[in-house]
Order: sequence, then C-alpha cells, then structure tokens
Amino acid sequence: MSEEKTSYRAAAVQLVSGADPSANLGRAAHWVAEAARQGARLVVLPEYFGVMGHKETDKVGLAEAFGAGPMQDALAAMARDNAVWLVGGTVPLVSPESGKVYNSTLLYNPEGERVARYDKIHLFGFSGLGENYCESNTIVAGTKPLKAATALGEIAFGVCYDLRFPELFRALAPFDVMVLPAAFTATTGEAHWEPLIRARAIENQCYLIASAQGGLHENGRKTHGHSMIVDPWGRVLAELPEGEGVILADIQINTLQSVRTRLPALAHRVLN
Repeated sequence: MSEEKTSYRAAAVQLVSGADPSANLGRAAHWVAEAARQGARLVVLPEYFGVMGHKETDKVGLAEAFGAGPMQDALAAMARDNAVWLVGGTVPLVSPESGKVYNSTLLYNPEGERVARYDKIHLFGFSGLGENYCESNTIVAGTKPLKAATALGEIAFGVCYDLRFPELFRALAPFDVMVLPAAFTATTGEAHWEPLIRARAIENQCYLIASAQGGLHENGRKTHGHSMIVDPWGRVLAELPEGEGVILADIQINTLQSVRTRLPALAHRVLN
C-alpha cells in the first residue's frame, strides 16, 4: 500500500434540495468547496442533489444526455476546481424508455474527468402513513453493479434503496469504501437507516459514506437526513441529523487491515 493511500479525509454533503436546479447546484458547489477547504479528498453528494421537483416527472424534463448537460458540467467543475474525487449524487440521464430516466451516480476525478457511472438498480416503492412512492413510474432500473478502482482505493456504489439489498454489495466485496447517495423518507429512515448503514459496513468490513437529503422540501416531502460516515467496525465517525452541511472523517487503511486481520469474515465466506 503506497503512502498516499494510508489515510485520507472523506466528506458527505447533506442538502435539502428544491425544485430550482440552478439554486441546488449553487448550494452543492458551496458545500463541496467547504469540504475541500477542510481537507477532503473524496466528497459525496446526495441523491437528487440537482432537483427535488414538485412532481416525480419534473426530473424527466431535466434529463441529460450522458456526457453533456448543466448538472454534469457543474459536477466536473466542482471536482476540478476543488481537486477532489467527487461522487455526484444522482443525475437524471436520458433512458431508452419514454417518460423515464436513469437515476445515475457519476464519479469524477480531481481533474474533472468522469471516470465511472452507476445506474441505480433497486427502485423504491412504498405506500403507507400518507405517503406513496413508486420510482419505477419514472426511472429505468440499472443492471450492472459497480466497483471502481481509484487512487484512493476501491469504491463500491449504491443509491438509497440499494441499501436494503446486501447481495448487491457482497457480489463486489472486498472493497475499501462504499458510497451511498440517498434521499430516504423520514418514515422509513427513522426505523431502518442507521441499522442498515452500520450492517452494510460491518458485513463488508468497509468504510461507508452515506450522503443524504435531510429536511422538509418545498414539494412537501420530508427526508430523513442523518448523513453518516461509518468505519469497518460499525462505529459512526460522523453524523449530521438534519439540514444542510458537511461531515468529515478520516479513512484509515490500517483500520481496514486491522479489522480484516482480527476478524477475517470475508475470507470465511462459504457462499459466494
């Protein structure tokens, strides 16, 4: 392991995005710059950072062709201007199905180059307590799990509802860090968010950076927040309960190695 990879600082940005993409991009840029100012080399934005519209179909009208568009251009600039690895929350990308988009996480290197794309695989559906969500009405599911090799180590990708499907990440293990942009509802988040976050970190013996939407949005939706950075032992290193902001923690490669050496659960796996 090179000296560069022994330790680095990572950040999760929490937003309360609204229906105005330009305003959302401005807020995202502010917090990415703040994370970089505090020493972050890896920054993760939340799901739907660019738009939380009044209707689920609003994001369809903002769909960008892969490789070009205001959100993608803004992400590239944030990464380049701050010299960070940037996980660009999710961006609505054009899909082959009319009236639907891909909900895609894009990874940019410190030069502002896009180096990876993950399309959200598991689509959220929930009905109860006055809430009703069906992402498959406006989103096309992805099909390919993603683990990307970077100068900071191997990063596995998931988005929000993917968190509930451990087999997705077990198929990718081992990896150093899992990133999870999210917009968990307040109802399900209060019950399940922290247990699921800590479980995924513990079972995969990885750091987990979960960057969430966190508050009451102008469309009336309330998201859970509680962005977290959790270590491979399941310890919560940093957390932001609600509102906008950024949390930071150090990713320690020796911690990864220590946990995996003392409790070699990944090596003990029987079913792969």
